[in-house]
Parts: sequence; C-alpha cells; structure tokens
Amino acid sequence: MNKTFKNKEIWFVTGSQHLYGEQTLKQVASDSQAIVNAFNESDSIPVKTVFQPVVTTPDSIYNLCLEANNTKECIGLITWMHTFSPAKMWISGIKILQKPIAHLHTQFNRDIPWNEIDMDFMNLNQSAHGGREYGFILSRMGINRKVIVGFWKEKKIQKQLADWIRVAVGWNEMNTMKIVRFGDNMREVAVTEGDKVEAQIKLGCAVYGYGVGDLADSVNGVSEKAINSLLEEYESEYTINKELLKGGPKRPSVIEAARIELGIKQFLVDGGFKAFTTTFEDLHGLVQLPGLAVQRLMKQGYGFGAEGDWKTSAMVRAVKAMTEGLDRGTSFMEDYTYHFDPSGMKVLGAHMLEICESIAEGKPSLDVFPLGIGGKSDPARLLFDVPSGPAINVSIMDMGNRFRLLTNEVTVVPTPQDLPKLPVARVLWEPKPDLEIAAAAWIYAGGAHHTVFSQAATAEMIQDFSEMAGIEHLVIDEKTNIIDFKNTIRWNDVYYHTQPR
Repeated sequence: MNKTFKNKEIWFVTGSQHLYGEQTLKQVASDSQAIVNAFNESDSIPVKTVFQPVVTTPDSIYNLCLEANNTKECIGLITWMHTFSPAKMWISGIKILQKPIAHLHTQFNRDIPWNEIDMDFMNLNQSAHGGREYGFILSRMGINRKVIVGFWKEKKIQKQLADWIRVAVGWNEMNTMKIVRFGDNMREVAVTEGDKVEAQIKLGCAVYGYGVGDLADSVNGVSEKAINSLLEEYESEYTINKELLKGGPKRPSVIEAARIELGIKQFLVDGGFKAFTTTFEDLHGLVQLPGLAVQRLMKQGYGFGAEGDWKTSAMVRAVKAMTEGLDRGTSFMEDYTYHFDPSGMKVLGAHMLEICESIAEGKPSLDVFPLGIGGKSDPARLLFDVPSGPAINVSIMDMGNRFRLLTNEVTVVPTPQDLPKLPVARVLWEPKPDLEIAAAAWIYAGGAHHTVFSQAATAEMIQDFSEMAGIEHLVIDEKTNIIDFKNTIRWNDVYYHTQPR
C-alpha cells in the first residue's frame, strides 16, 4: 500500500439498520471491507482508507463522529448507505462532526442481475433510496459535503474521490497552519489586508507578525559551512552564469542569497511555520530582497505571499499540500501585463523574483540582475518558462462580511518570441473564456492581483475546498458570461448576508 500521504487516513463509514437481521448486516460489512481493500490497493487513492464497523444506531454514529474528531490522522469520512439507514440516527453525530464528508452514492454490484434478482437482493442493495434518505438529513441540517455518484470500481469515480481526499488534506493543513509575516502589509495596498482573527475562526490558520530585524538575526547567524554546502547544491541543480561561480563578480550576491535562504528556512522550522510573507518596503537588515530563497522554499512546500499577503500565502501552502506527489506544480503568481492582440489576447504572469520552480519547464538558470525597486543590492533569482497546458489562477479576498475564493481556468501557451531583456521566471496564458470576459469578471468580483497558480489543482478541487471551509467561490471558465456572473455576485451578496456566522 504505497500512499502519498503516509500519516493521513480517511474513514469508510457504512450506514444500515438492525431491521434486516444479522446475516444481512454481515454481508453489508463484508461488502464494505471489500471496497476499502480495493481503495487501499488503488494507485489513485492517496491515503490509507480505514474500515469502520457498520453503524446502525444513533449512539454508534455519535461515538464514531466523536472518535473521528479526536483522531489526528483522520482527515475526513467517506459515507455509504448500503441499505436504508433511517437518517434521524445521524443527527446527533453529524451535529458534532468536525471533519469533511464525502457521500459515495454507489452500490456493491454494478449491474442489476436480471434473471436472479429477488427480494433478498433488493433488501440488501438499497443505496438508490438509502442514499436519498441520508442526503435529506444533511441538506436539512445545512451540511456541506461532496456527493460522488457511480460504481466504486470505475477509475473516474476513484479519481473524483481521490481529488476530494487531496482537498481534505489541504483543508486539514489550512486548519493547523502557522504563517509568519516578516514586516507588515505593503503601504496603502488594500486587497492584501484582511481580518486575521476572522481567518483563524473561519479557516483555522494563524498569522504571526515579526519584525524584519528578527529575520535578519536568523540570516546573520548562518554558518559559512552551511552556505558553502548550499552553493554546491545550486551548482548541481541549475545552469549558472559563470559570473556567479567562485571568484566571479556576482559571487557575493549569490552567497547572500544562500545566507537568506538558510536564515528564512531556520526561522520557519524553529517556529513551526508553513507559510510566510515579505515586502520590498520593509527589508531593514537584509542585503537583498529574498528572491531565490522564496523560489526554493516554495519548491519545498512552503506557502508564500509577497507584500505582506498572508491570505495568498496560506492558499499557496494549502494547494501545495493537496497536490503533493502530482506531476505539475503550484506557485505564487501575479497577472503582470497583457498582450491585447485581437488574434489572440494573452496574459504574462510573473512577480519580479518570487515564482516557484515547481512549475518550471526544464532546468532553471540562476543569475543575478538589478531589481529596480526596494533600494537594495542586486538579488539572485531562477529564470525559466512554464510548460503548456491547463492551469488555474486562484485568488482569496476578504470582502468585509465573508471570505471569497475566485478561480479562473486558463491555458498556458508558449511565448511567441524570446524575452531576452526580461530576467524573471514567467508564464504566458490565455484565460477562459477569453481575456476580455475573464478580466472583467475578475474585476467585478474584486479579485486580487496576487494569485495561486497551479497546473496540478483544478477548479473543482477549489470548489470542494470552499465547501469544506464554508466560504464563497466564484468560477470564471469557458461558460462564463458577464450578465450571469454579475447576477451570481448579487445573489451571493444576499445569501451571505442571511447566513449565520
């Protein structure tokens, strides 16, 4: 059983009742165990699936939900109604459950056995209406959950379940995340601000502020031996400008970049932080803006947000957690400039230095160039393009009375020409449905200029995340039109004003 997330597990919970007798309940348990075994043998399901005894009474359901809450490794429940399971039994347990739910609306057999079907078969295989009874009570109670319908052996169904499980991993990470903010927000910028107390209540993440001097102390405490070891790592992993090699004129800049990387990493490890922010308006005590350090730390799984943007930092980490082990990567990103050619409008994404190498196509190159902002010495950075294909841009904003997630589906395309005078990591994409509609919808929604760019996550995964968090999510895709999108925003405004906190 080779699973991506070794210390996480999902519980498989089957509902039934005593009405059908012990023999039927034994068969229900046997069928459930067979599904669990198949999931554990599947390469698609990224965590261990744990069989739970069939629940048949209010007390058994309540106790199971209580145990799930108190089990650190449990990130959520897959629930299946093999037979009819009277839903009043589920009320007390569901009321206290703090873990996300996937309702797998399946049945053990794929096909109806036309020649052999009898009432014994019908009594055993009642998912078709047992799932509806269970679904009613969750809707009645206003419980967000994922409903997956289909035969449990099908690869498509297992993929949907696997994606939801990955999101549950990300949600679990968000709920336990500590974020360090070096310095404050970039001055006068609005969208990167937000209610950190409400974020801890709603999302679970906690934000801690530290002066840049605290970071500088950590950076200045790095040993020369550690720096030299990291420089050797740079030389083995990247194509390096010869001016950065030992004795070269740019060598001091890359030495300082290594010192900053090691100092930030030590600070994060010591504090148990999974995400961080910086701002080029607050670099007191640092020789250069952290560029290479940020790129490499994101590659290691840390979340990052520039200019004090702790919300995006948290989302970068959450998406990285849920997409661990997948082929494509995730990065902090910003829509930087447009290509308004009517024959094919595009967006060039970048952010000065801080783009994660997990999205790089090929081997990145390492170099040092002037930044032209921040008033510090020339910083080191990795340079690369991004492979073509589907991706998403995700933004999170504090709208005053709620958090809003916004996702735009995009397609990464090659740059039509080289960019010899733009020494940054960059990516070119075509937004869906097109730039005119996508940009207008983004602006109507109040979308931030900072995003989480991912070629590993999907819009459906972000939707599942929003359901777990109980926050708003708007999607801009190939079906989007402005009239309907604006109406959705208006309807959501009414909805969220009526909801209890």
